[in-house]
Amino acid sequence: MTPPPLITLEEHFFSSSVSSNMDKAYVEQFKHVPSLESKLKNLSDLRLSDMDAGKVSFQVISHAPTPGAPTPQQCVEANDQLAAAVADNQTRFAGFAVLPMAQPEEAAKELERTVKQHCFVGALIDNHVLGQYYDGPEYLPFWQKVHDLDVAIYIHPTWPSDDMGRRYEGNFTDGASRSLSASGWGWHTETGLHFLRLFASGLFDKLPKLKIIVGHFGEMLPFMLERISVLSRRWGDIKRDFATVYKENLWITTSGVWGLAPMATILANTPVEHVLYSVDYPFARNEDGLDWIQKLEASGMVTKEQLDLIAYKNAESLLGIKAPARQ
Repeated sequence: MTPPPLITLEEHFFSSSVSSNMDKAYVEQFKHVPSLESKLKNLSDLRLSDMDAGKVSFQVISHAPTPGAPTPQQCVEANDQLAAAVADNQTRFAGFAVLPMAQPEEAAKELERTVKQHCFVGALIDNHVLGQYYDGPEYLPFWQKVHDLDVAIYIHPTWPSDDMGRRYEGNFTDGASRSLSASGWGWHTETGLHFLRLFASGLFDKLPKLKIIVGHFGEMLPFMLERISVLSRRWGDIKRDFATVYKENLWITTSGVWGLAPMATILANTPVEHVLYSVDYPFARNEDGLDWIQKLEASGMVTKEQLDLIAYKNAESLLGIKAPARQ
C-alpha cells in the first residue's frame, strides 16, 4: 500500500528556555522511551528522518507539557525557537504556540503575536495550570481572542497538580501512581473533564465558532457521548446542546492510540470530517502510526475518501496548511 499524505498535529519538542525544569516530570518517559530527550530537543535532521521513516508528510509541532506555569518570557522564547525551525522547513513544519495560561491576558497577547508574526496555526495548551481550569470569567477574553483569530486550540494533558496527584496514590508502586496520574489514565479523564467544563460554562453559546482539538481518540468523550448528551440537559440554560457542540466545535486526533476497536465507536458517532491523524511523536513512533493507518485501510472500516480525510484533508481544512506532494 502507498499511504496517503500524512499530517500529524500532536508532535512535541522541548525548548531550551524551559527544558531544564522537565527532567523530574519526565523520569518515567525517559526511562522507557529510547532516545526520547534527544528527539524532543531536535527540530531539524533527526525529526525529519523520523518523519520520513513513518511516511509523515507534514508535522504541526508544539511544546511538550510543562510542569508548573511557564512565564510569558519563556513562552516567547520557546515560540521564537519553534518559529525559526518552521521557517527553515516551511514545506514540512507548522507551529502551535505555547502560552502562559496562568496569565490569561498575556496568553491572549502571545497567541495573537504568534499567529500574526509567525503564522502559527493556533496553540496547544496544557489542560490546566497549577490545578486551574479555563472555564472562569477571567479566561473569557482569551477565548474571545481565539474566536476572533479563527484558529484552533489543542487542549493537551499535563502533569497533575499536587492535589490532583494525591488522588492517584495508593497501595501500589510509585511508578504505578505516576502513570495512573498521567498517561496511564488521569491525563485523559482530566482533559475530557475540561472540555465538559467549558461546555457547562456556556462558552460555546457565547463563542459558537470555537475550534477545540483533543487527542488520544477524544480523551474518552466519544465513549460517553450518548450518556453525556442526555444528562447534560440538567446543567443549566445552555442553548447549543452537547451533541451539537461535540459535532461542530470539537475535533479529535488518533495520537498514540493504535487500535481499531475504539475507531469503530468514533466512526459511528463522530463526524469523519472531525477526525485527524496524529502520532504523539516522540512519545510514540511514527512507524507505529503508519502501521495503524495501513491496518485501518485494510479493515474496510473506511472508504478511500474517508481515509484521505483522516490522514490529511481534515487537517488541511481545519488549520489552513497543505501536505506536500509525494515525490
